[in-house]
Amino acid sequence: MCEFCTKHGDGKIWYKNASNYSQDLLSDLNRRRYIGSFFEETIQNGFETLGRLETIVRKKGRLPEQVKRAMAERAKAEHFGQVLPLEEIRDLVMRSATIVRMPCACRWAADKKELRCCYGISFGPDPWYKGCDMSYFGTSPDAGLEALSREEAVGQMEELEAYGAIHTIWTLMTPFIGSICNCSLRDCLAMRTLTGIGVETMARAEYVAQLDEGRCSGCGLCTERCQFSAIDSVVKGGRDIPVIDPARCFGCGLCRQTCPVEALALVPRHS
Repeated sequence: MCEFCTKHGDGKIWYKNASNYSQDLLSDLNRRRYIGSFFEETIQNGFETLGRLETIVRKKGRLPEQVKRAMAERAKAEHFGQVLPLEEIRDLVMRSATIVRMPCACRWAADKKELRCCYGISFGPDPWYKGCDMSYFGTSPDAGLEALSREEAVGQMEELEAYGAIHTIWTLMTPFIGSICNCSLRDCLAMRTLTGIGVETMARAEYVAQLDEGRCSGCGLCTERCQFSAIDSVVKGGRDIPVIDPARCFGCGLCRQTCPVEALALVPRHS
């Protein structure tokens, strides 16, 4: 069982623990203040900090371990994510009370481009996203939240995955869970933090990719699709056969989605 599950799961996978979506957590005034300044303080400042740290890595080759540990611990306490495959995302969405689509704060911070691939989910009558200051995106403070049915949201996320989006869930002052993001390595603050400076501010899925070698055609599409460099290949019988590194695999399912012969599946990481 992962660290977050042990600490916040109450014997379950942590994102399946209903108390992590509770109105009691949402009523906390510190969390309300955090949500109100989230776009500026966490996302915008996060990209600026990342840029400075990437410069240090380029000059010195790495960050001091104490800096990396401090960043990871702060993320776990405030805004921490986990990769989820589509079926787990679908289950969360279909159990939610309300759901809204909003612009991606990461893409706005990086490029000032609006792409609506983030979703606020609420499991109670008082949605957390009412406290968001949407003027960050150049709109009025309460604009830009697009209400969706559960079916509409799931359908949109299926389309996003087909274009290479990775599904993640996120805390807003841990352990309260409030959002689902569908992003990519190039645009996501957490993924760029992982690849750029080697700090993990999101966890791997509870699943890992597994190959059925007998079905594999050796096309190589899965290797091209993997954004975490978790798939290499070896030549067997004149075919390039994928080799999956479970330590690097985040269990997003993109390789599975792109495989034309259904030779890839997701299996529990801790079985």
